[in-house]
Amino acid sequence: MRALFLAAQLLLLSLPARAGDIPDLALTPGTVRSGLTREQICSIKWGRDERHVTAAMKREIFLRYGYSGNDDPQCVPAGKRRCEVDHLVSRELGGADEIDNLWPQAYGTSPWNAVLKDKLENRLHKEMCAGSITLEAARQMLVNDWREAYRQYYGAP
Repeated sequence: MRALFLAAQLLLLSLPARAGDIPDLALTPGTVRSGLTREQICSIKWGRDERHVTAAMKREIFLRYGYSGNDDPQCVPAGKRRCEVDHLVSRELGGADEIDNLWPQAYGTSPWNAVLKDKLENRLHKEMCAGSITLEAARQMLVNDWREAYRQYYGAP
């Protein structure tokens, strides 16, 4: 019986990770663009700058987490949007467009989803640029567990 239990555990460990509310930090530890200062980050017009996440990178992220792609059932829809290949450390805080900083996050999961994390990322950027928190503290709020930071700024969803 013990051997069967150990075999089942090994099988579970060999399966691809599944993204949920937060990424698997072994797969997505978070990376930042080196040499980018607070002042530079605060002067960039986010959304108008160039993004460097390719279709090939998105495919790799979905595979890394065991998804078949954006049409995977785990990509719970919210309207027409399903999954976002999200940055763990947001671009607005100097997060890198690299595989180790990306993970699939659904829009339609409840209560924690990509919409709430995007709202928090914008707030952390504003707080950091205003000098209320340090760049490193803002980044750590996303890496440690963005849901806790969301609760701190907005309460429960």
